[in-house]
Amino acid sequence: MEELAHYGEDAKVLAGGQSLVPLMNLRLARPEVVVDINSISELGILERRDGELILGALVRHRQLERDPRVREACPVLSRAAACIGYPAIRNRGTVGGSLAHADPAAELGCVLLATGAVVVVESARGRREVRIEDLFVGPYTTCMRPDELLVEVRIPAWREDARWGFAEFTRHEGGFALGLAACVVQVDGQGKVVAARLAVGGIGPVPVRLAEAEEILRGAGLSEEAIAQAAACALSLESYDDVHAPAWYRRRLGRWLVLQSLQQAAGGGN
Repeated sequence: MEELAHYGEDAKVLAGGQSLVPLMNLRLARPEVVVDINSISELGILERRDGELILGALVRHRQLERDPRVREACPVLSRAAACIGYPAIRNRGTVGGSLAHADPAAELGCVLLATGAVVVVESARGRREVRIEDLFVGPYTTCMRPDELLVEVRIPAWREDARWGFAEFTRHEGGFALGLAACVVQVDGQGKVVAARLAVGGIGPVPVRLAEAEEILRGAGLSEEAIAQAAACALSLESYDDVHAPAWYRRRLGRWLVLQSLQQAAGGGN
């Protein structure tokens, strides 16, 4: 923490290197100092504690994909992690690195938004907790200060019978997603939705929750009609044009992805 406090914006943190190193190769990032945190063993923690799944910043994507504790506590996270890049990327890429990089189309940001996660950031001044909703403030931009390090992610426990869904669209296997959607839904014995969190990524500048869609589900359940109405909420999302797709296409893609994820949840999850 002392190095980050001393060098501030002139320093960059190296974890898995799957985001920082390509940026440095392209000269889009030119830090004066690179702070390697891989030797900090406590940042590699992965455990269940007090009803939460705790992930240290250095937990690798491959661990999220394969660790039975993650599959049991948060299966949608395991499913999404399996879609991140290629095996070589998943072997090195980290939870903290992905979230700090804040790619709008990254799998982890979207899924953690759907689970209601909290991140812990630390500096020489101490620690503070940040709701995942408040972490992302723009493309590749977070609310963290230059001297802060993301050290931990806490995912609250959902009931074991919670339903979930995850869908993404890429041009080819392992490629960057043009859009993605994730949901976690709790249904009671009468089929009523008692809790729901639905998130989309890649459609706008940051991953977002579809609060209106969540309200539709809580009032109407997971019927075909309710799912279609909830998915249509994606058509009103803020979006943008770029070389990959126009804004209107991204919004329609968002609707289709929300539909896919909710249909998975209606079927009991994967």
